Amino acid sequence: MNIGSAIREIRQRRGITIAQICEGTGLSKGFMSQVENNKTSPSISTLETISNFLNVPLPYLLLEQKDRLKVVKKVERKYSVYGKDEQRIEHVAEQGGLRLNLVEIPAGFPKENIPNAHEGEECHLVLRGKLEVQHGEDIAIVEEGDSFSWNACDTFAI
Repeated sequence: MNIGSAIREIRQRRGITIAQICEGTGLSKGFMSQVENNKTSPSISTLETISNFLNVPLPYLLLEQKDRLKVVKKVERKYSVYGKDEQRIEHVAEQGGLRLNLVEIPAGFPKENIPNAHEGEECHLVLRGKLEVQHGEDIAIVEEGDSFSWNACDTFAI
């Protein structure tokens, strides 16, 4: 964990000097230097004092960089192709166990009658048009603005 690096990054971005953070928190310059260089692990109480001074939620300081804000530019999106009709699925974002995909289904696109199933859950939003969706034995018609979700370990088809 690079808690100290996160503290230094926030402090510098806000134009706060080591002297100012020490004055505001009551911590010594030597200690703050060790914290920012990841040479010591501050207690939760000390982290709370620092986070309050920086006006940052304590959990933010505990997050690894990979778990913070992620931006995927449209031109950098990865995609996969599915089925015999080569349906394109754009992988918009991924964070932990959550993935956001964009799937465009053209009008008249043949319904894939092969049920699909995998680990996890899915949530969908219909941006335009109308679809018939099936999850296990349940079938529904969804239209523009409707959303639907399911546990993906049971068979489904769109």
